[in-house]
Amino acid sequence: HVQLVESGGGSVQPGGSMRLSCEVSQYTTRDYYLGWFRQAPENEREGVAVIYTPKGTTYYDDSVKGRFTISWDDAKNTLYLQMNTLKPEDTAMYYCAADRGNFGYQLRARTFDFWGQGTQVTVS
Repeated sequence: HVQLVESGGGSVQPGGSMRLSCEVSQYTTRDYYLGWFRQAPENEREGVAVIYTPKGTTYYDDSVKGRFTISWDDAKNTLYLQMNTLKPEDTAMYYCAADRGNFGYQLRARTFDFWGQGTQVTVS
């Protein structure tokens, strides 16, 4: 099945930028929703951005619209999340995930089937 490995997390000052990467392997069908989620301590995991890879259609949570950009490099099998104008409230563990079904655009964690191990982003 699909395997996902995130990288690129770290610490940044408010207003700064950071790019997360997620290497996706065993992705043979090429018809999944791929997404980024985040979870802060004592909070539920929330959807940040999702891309439907066959068409490149993107979906964003309102809290990150205009600041974050999700993209997929089909040749490199890599998912990206470019984060600009970062705020302290963006601090969380960030996960990439894959949804085999039809509802990934809803940005709900429960519809996603495969998950990476996460990478920490700290804005302070």
